[in-house]
Amino acid sequence: MASPARRMTVIGGSVCSDDERRLALETGREIARAGAILLCGGRSGVMEAAAEGAQSEGGSTVGIMPGSGPDESPPNPYIGLPIYTGIGQARNQVLVLSGEAVIGIGGSWGTLTEIGLSIRHGIPVVLLDSWTLEPPDGKPEPLLHRASSPAEAVEIAIRAANGVPRG
Repeated sequence: MASPARRMTVIGGSVCSDDERRLALETGREIARAGAILLCGGRSGVMEAAAEGAQSEGGSTVGIMPGSGPDESPPNPYIGLPIYTGIGQARNQVLVLSGEAVIGIGGSWGTLTEIGLSIRHGIPVVLLDSWTLEPPDGKPEPLLHRASSPAEAVEIAIRAANGVPRG
């Protein structure tokens, strides 16, 4: 029996810059090329660009939606499987717990909460043009990584996920 595909979560703002969009698009492509499933919040901005990139390479995309159905929470056109939670922003925890590693691109406060939730639950995070974080005690956080390109971000995420038991 073949191993199930890796699940990579991409987080970032629903509004993004052209550079963040480019990074997200290429990150989605790299996730699909690696044979992994892309999970995201299913909406616009970084989420839409990442899903578009994955879909352009024949990859699978899952959107963890905040609303209770497509009328309340329509997914972007590149989401293959929308999952409606009906729990608003609390869906951030469902999103990060559903992946084996998280890649953060740009983002604002919602992205920061997803980074914190990931670390809190032992899920590795790779930041690509995103938050600059340092724990108050000054000790490096072993689950927090930085990447300088989408290919490097996906490579680090997959390598880090190999240390996370499959669920």
